[in-house]
Amino acid sequence: MMTALLALCIASGVVDDKATLQGMKDGKIVYDITEGDGKGLLNRLETIDETRRSMLDAGTMPHFVLSFRGPATKLVQTDMEQVKPEDREYAAKIAKYVASFAKEKGVESLEQCAVAIRHAGTKAENVVSPLKVVANSFVTLMAYQSKGYAYIRP
Repeated sequence: MMTALLALCIASGVVDDKATLQGMKDGKIVYDITEGDGKGLLNRLETIDETRRSMLDAGTMPHFVLSFRGPATKLVQTDMEQVKPEDREYAAKIAKYVASFAKEKGVESLEQCAVAIRHAGTKAENVVSPLKVVANSFVTLMAYQSKGYAYIRP
């Protein structure tokens, strides 16, 4: 019953975030991305993009930083030997998605942690473009939060 009610509200245009975002000119978010499952990571990226679009629709300018670390590290690099066979198709889709997403309005930075690269046994030169390698994402996550970015770990 609740699902049907939600679907009805969405179809009628009742469900949105405009009231919550009213008066907000900008919204700054740093996403701490660690998902190591290919399908799961692609879904999270799509949800982050949906969030970006919702903010724009509500008149709030998004300022998004995506910080990749942990198990997500292997899914955003080009050496497919490092990717589980069942995730290779998703890794290719993720690389394509990230390249396109980086050009969208409100996307400020896509970053890969060098510490995570070392722990994963991958190489900085294999990180998919346009991700930039940062020395330590714990440091950058703290820095973004101190600059007013909301921390979200999807």
